Amino acid sequence: MDDSWVLRKRGYTLGISLGEGSYAKVKSAYSERLKTNVAIKIINKKKAPSDFLAKFLPRELEILASLDHCNIVKTFEIFDTCHGKVYMIMELGVQGDLLELIKFRGSLPEDFCKKLFRQLSQAIKFLHDLDVVHRDLKCENLLLDKNFNLKVSDFGFSRRLGYDGDGRMVLSETFCGSAAYAAPEVLEGTPYNPKVCDVWSMGVVLFVMVCGSMPFDDSNMKKMLRIQKEHRVVVPRSQTVPAECIDLISRLLNPDVARRIEINDIIEHQWLQDKCKAQGSKKPSDLPSTSKGAV
Repeated sequence: MDDSWVLRKRGYTLGISLGEGSYAKVKSAYSERLKTNVAIKIINKKKAPSDFLAKFLPRELEILASLDHCNIVKTFEIFDTCHGKVYMIMELGVQGDLLELIKFRGSLPEDFCKKLFRQLSQAIKFLHDLDVVHRDLKCENLLLDKNFNLKVSDFGFSRRLGYDGDGRMVLSETFCGSAAYAAPEVLEGTPYNPKVCDVWSMGVVLFVMVCGSMPFDDSNMKKMLRIQKEHRVVVPRSQTVPAECIDLISRLLNPDVARRIEINDIIEHQWLQDKCKAQGSKKPSDLPSTSKGAV
């Protein structure tokens, strides 16, 4: 059945395509009810792999329906049809994603980085307090609204944490996300605490924001893992990064999971303590409006 007909019956007028994969696509649309543009993720269950349908999709749908935070993409409606398609109506990131912005501009101004990273930290704290882990944090999954506020998106690898009879967390074993953002314990294939892996991914995101480049070269996985395990994080000579920020990045990207900084300590870190300046700044005047983003 035609997507535009199904959505029109629900009060949505389809717009442009924002992305497409083998069994899912994302389109923009206008919602008559909400009087605003939205993003619609359309999943074709007939084309999707069985493990996605049995495990990942149910988790994503259940978690999305339970999330309400200003720095997490809002889900307005989820419905499916008898023809095997799932429609997820979500908030549109009208200024694109963080990767697009950094590719266009390079490293971002410090105050703007503080604002975005504080918003990311608050969103991840909200998730972790609910025992929800994202497991795919990366710049492509961090959207920007019209005022350049950060919105965490794409919960395709998210899950709720479980605990055994003694109250110990059940560790994850599935490799999730992008290797360039994955913690060394994930790359090594050992059971891992996904909360501290989210923290590692946050460290990669922060490095990219302040340096305009990735902290590790993932073209040689064996070499990258060795550098990560040696706790070598090198800021490019072309970038001037404050010592407090370098300290935070180093603590986020600590290969020792027992010593990696925790989410509450991230929020209280010295680099983020200039709260008024970091929160009050919307965007530097030289930042472009990318206007391409979607969930």
